[in-house]
Amino acid sequence: MARRKKELAAQPLSHGAIVIPPPVPDADPDAVVRELMKKTYKEKKLNRSKAGNGLLFFIMIICGIFMSLPLVMIVNNALKPLDEIFQFPPAIFVKNPTLENFSDLFHVMSDSWVPFSRYILNTIIITGLGTFGHVLVASMAAYPLAKHEFPGKKILFNMVVLSMMFSWTVTQIPNYMIISWLHINNTYLALILPAWQYGMGLYLMKQFMEQLPSSLMESARLDGASEYKIFWTIVMPNVKPAWLTLAIFQFQQMWGNTGSMFLRDEQLKPLQFALQQIAAGGTARAGASAAVTFIIAAVPIIFFLACQSNVLETMTTSGMKE
Repeated sequence: MARRKKELAAQPLSHGAIVIPPPVPDADPDAVVRELMKKTYKEKKLNRSKAGNGLLFFIMIICGIFMSLPLVMIVNNALKPLDEIFQFPPAIFVKNPTLENFSDLFHVMSDSWVPFSRYILNTIIITGLGTFGHVLVASMAAYPLAKHEFPGKKILFNMVVLSMMFSWTVTQIPNYMIISWLHINNTYLALILPAWQYGMGLYLMKQFMEQLPSSLMESARLDGASEYKIFWTIVMPNVKPAWLTLAIFQFQQMWGNTGSMFLRDEQLKPLQFALQQIAAGGTARAGASAAVTFIIAAVPIIFFLACQSNVLETMTTSGMKE
């Protein structure tokens, strides 16, 4: 009997697909962990040669160069003098960098009867409130769709998904009619309120919130937390990568909005409208147009770089499991 017990103790224990080795007397725990990590690494290691890795990195480098060329040309064109701007064939890199294009842009904007600072203020108000409101409304609407059960839930979500199938040009006339009926035409609200109802933001937040464990909310409810407290202290901090990604997309869209459809007064128009009018000035304003293109592209890129890590985390999210 004692001999049989020794034989059973020496055999490894098996639980499904997991095999637990027999205990080794006086074994170093760190050595055991390192050995298990080596075995796991060998099992998950990709069977790919060094030549394949080199070819893959070479293709990625070539694609990266082609994708960065437009940004490189925008920066260099903004620093080129007029003779290099009209050079044919055009050169990618600037030979004699100068800031005359930005100086010309400043003089053109200073001659306008609306101050340049007014355009900047309009853009900050429209872009800031539009982005903040869209993220807030989309998050608050996505929370009950993701973590609550109520009649008509699937119908509402299907309506949101269906609204994403229509392009902006299809809904342009209905949007204008609604804005006119609300008597907010030629105001900031004509651009801010429509930005709050885009279905893409609600869809993104709902899909991301579904990955949160429901046990977190249930534990908070047992502690007496209200739904608003659960939303602000548990849900929103855990979905920060999602709403930051949404803020980037919405910021880019609001930044590129000229407001020409709803705004008539020059004092209410954003910076994008003024810059496009300068860019349409022809060859006489070619240098100022290059500076305008740089400003239009630089701000969204800076905002993206500030939130880059959270965007990548959203795109490669693995989800949270209970």
